[in-house]
Amino acid sequence: MVVAAFSTVVEWYDFTLYLFMTTVLSRVFFGSGADSVLTTLAVFAIAYLMRPLGALVFGHVGDRFGRRKVLLASMTVMTAAMVVTALLPTREQIGPTAGALLLLLRCVMGFSVGGEYTGVMTYLVEGAPPRRRGLVASLASAASEVGALLAVGVAALTTATMSSRSLEAWGWRLPFFIGALLAAGTLIARSTMRESPAFEQVQRAHATKHGPLHETLRTQRPALYRTFTISALGSITYYVGITYLPTYLTSVGGSAEGDALWLATLASAAVIAVTPVAGLLADRIGRRPTLLLFGGLSLVLPVAMFAFMVDGHHTQALVGAVVLALVAGGVSAVGASAAPEQFPVEARLSGLAVATVATTLFGGLTPYLSQGLIDTTGWSLVPGLMVAIVALVAVPVLWRLPETAPLPVLASRTPEASTTESTA
Repeated sequence: MVVAAFSTVVEWYDFTLYLFMTTVLSRVFFGSGADSVLTTLAVFAIAYLMRPLGALVFGHVGDRFGRRKVLLASMTVMTAAMVVTALLPTREQIGPTAGALLLLLRCVMGFSVGGEYTGVMTYLVEGAPPRRRGLVASLASAASEVGALLAVGVAALTTATMSSRSLEAWGWRLPFFIGALLAAGTLIARSTMRESPAFEQVQRAHATKHGPLHETLRTQRPALYRTFTISALGSITYYVGITYLPTYLTSVGGSAEGDALWLATLASAAVIAVTPVAGLLADRIGRRPTLLLFGGLSLVLPVAMFAFMVDGHHTQALVGAVVLALVAGGVSAVGASAAPEQFPVEARLSGLAVATVATTLFGGLTPYLSQGLIDTTGWSLVPGLMVAIVALVAVPVLWRLPETAPLPVLASRTPEASTTESTA
């Protein structure tokens, strides 16, 4: 379980590294034109479209053959993609083909990540003590942010210690080589993991489905709607409020690249601090009230925080970045346990795979959409409004969310508990 929780470092190191290095990569692969940043963000968004496909493929494998196989296969693909990315030729060397190769590799990464985070959340929820599932599952979210923190730290150190010429010539490769080493080490560590005990129980009872996705779509529609909502809110708060932040501060707020990355570093540290607190709170008072708390904050705070940051004052930018990070971290921490708990064991990965469509729409596409709308409208608070609109739609759904935490005062049972009893 420790290996599973902390192996999410690699996934989020790579994806957030790409966003934190957007302005550098735009010059390396797409030139110094006016649209190069937007094109680099478009590559990220297009690659994210592969995430649901990967989730569906890995979800089928995970529900049919086991969680361990998914976690090993996804990390193998990620390791290979990160090594090749670090070795890519640049636009100066081979012209526009460099950008096409970058897009191809990002699509491979998007496919592999599709089975990564959902597989880890499922593994943790199924292996944790029932009354500590919120805390244990939140460790995956915390470890993800460790990866993001490491990414922003490496990116900031790389950009701060190199000239622009050296950075564009070869320095941009160093952070990706570091990611490849992390991925290889994680793959070795994952080879020691055993299968999820809950899945082993389902296998012994011969309760696995030959068509888990079809069965999920047929019988789990309410759970799919709820999980889609949780994923949508968690994705937009994270990708707009944290990973898009350095690009926003640089292109809109007028901050230097190094300053924007250090602010994002502090924001990542804030997420790591709030994550276990949110997980413990979800265990203590339940998933539903904790999600409602962070959903309400997602509704009322983002526009004001982006207004703080765009002012240009360093202290205000820091306050805005940290507040947005705390809100996003809280949503992700509770969602790590609440989302898998919506489904029975035999349909869990397939159900979460369908929900990754929300992550694609409200996660991978939103940095590109935010930048595009700002460029089109000239209104710098568009990202905050986007978060608030999604929260406005999500809060009523969260209000009707069935409680899945095994609290002593609750008479209702979780989907997992029902499945466990039926397969025992």
